[in-house]
Amino acid sequence: MTLEEIHGQEPVPAGHDWMQGAGKALHELLVSAQRRGCLTAGVYESAKLMNVDPDNVAFCVLAADEEDEGDIALQIHFTLIQAFCCENDIDIVRVNDVAKLAAIVGPSEESGEPRDLHCILITNPNEDGWKDPALEKLNSFCEESRSVNDWVPTITLPE
Repeated sequence: MTLEEIHGQEPVPAGHDWMQGAGKALHELLVSAQRRGCLTAGVYESAKLMNVDPDNVAFCVLAADEEDEGDIALQIHFTLIQAFCCENDIDIVRVNDVAKLAAIVGPSEESGEPRDLHCILITNPNEDGWKDPALEKLNSFCEESRSVNDWVPTITLPE
């Protein structure tokens, strides 16, 4: 008998399929959030929103390419955002491909200009909360990752 069976839980899904499912769920969540107007993009915009209304934030995505890894200022922002998310029970993931993220969320609707996609927040559209299956799947993924001490899991977006 496994520990999961004792506690009535399913074992942590392993391997590529679980990661691929999380990537697909993130893609669905981003598309849905943008359609509903529940997506905030940009490190500074996200920090402002988290400072004003942290209870309204449902999910956080941090994105950085290889060349961003050497950006000390960005890494400091990421550390502060991660700490804030942990303190406020906001699930958070990392994505290592800003170009794929840009293809999903596209340019700014107001100006049509490319926007800062290093941090994206998904917010609740109303007080009742948002019952999105992709968000629930990602929340489960984050919970499972924390159970194996991966506090900010990295997700690969689908092609």
